[in-house]
Amino acid sequence: MNIVIFGAGAIGSLFGAMLFKNNKVVLIGRKPHVEAIRKKGLTITGKTQLNTMIPAETTVENIKTHVDLLMLTVKSYDTMDAMNHAKNIIDKDTFVLSLQNGLDNIEKISKVVKRERILAGVTTHAAVFNQPGVIIHTGTGYTVIGSLDRKNTDVVKTIATVFNNAGIKTTNSKDILSEIWVKAIVNSSINPLTALFQCKNGYLLENPVLESIVEKICTESTMVAVREGIKLSTHEMFEKTMQVVRDTRENFSSMLQSIRKGKPTEIDSINGKIVELAEKQGIPTPLNKILLYSIHSLY
Repeated sequence: MNIVIFGAGAIGSLFGAMLFKNNKVVLIGRKPHVEAIRKKGLTITGKTQLNTMIPAETTVENIKTHVDLLMLTVKSYDTMDAMNHAKNIIDKDTFVLSLQNGLDNIEKISKVVKRERILAGVTTHAAVFNQPGVIIHTGTGYTVIGSLDRKNTDVVKTIATVFNNAGIKTTNSKDILSEIWVKAIVNSSINPLTALFQCKNGYLLENPVLESIVEKICTESTMVAVREGIKLSTHEMFEKTMQVVRDTRENFSSMLQSIRKGKPTEIDSINGKIVELAEKQGIPTPLNKILLYSIHSLY
């Protein structure tokens, strides 16, 4: 399969390196990372150990062959720019797979690509960008992908097989929007708090006040999801969120990592989108709103 991964950060690079074993893959990333890969290859350490001379570019201009799958792994605030940049390599037979955090990526992608060509996914793999050319795979996980309109089940199954053959444990979902909401609710409850308190995820378990706040945020976010037609329960989502905290207790959230690097966060696409939808629904979400404004005050 001909695959282009737009967004060669930690997750994009990890997936690219693994998929490159059996497929034609090109990474699109920032110049220092691309130059390092061209000189010494892409090195993955941690849970996965490999070094590969995967093709890497800073733009799509040199990609002349048909692209079967365009994977988007950029931060949510870069989605629109990425799609506008990549549209010249997307043809009528190309599928776009969003493997991103946040609730507004599909909306942005659909401004460039027809909805029936869009696939979405979530992953629980954890990775850290160590330095240009080097990624640390800090936690193994699972990946779920699906079609928005449930019509492209054969394509989804084919891509899942390609991922599984590369060692990326993947299943296909008939309700991928629910999967996206579940991850967004979990992220809305964990990431901003860890960013504000500058702590590992596990501290939310150790501090009873923060654990109580996690539950309240989770309840707010889940209520918004339910109003959007997603079948979830607040109890189920709190249990799932606390399980993620337990499983990732030694991890620093991606939002905290962004704050420490002085970079923008994905708060607008997570808590911000939840607040936006809640206002349309007439549901109060005071904690999500506080987190939104508080994170913005940090950068």
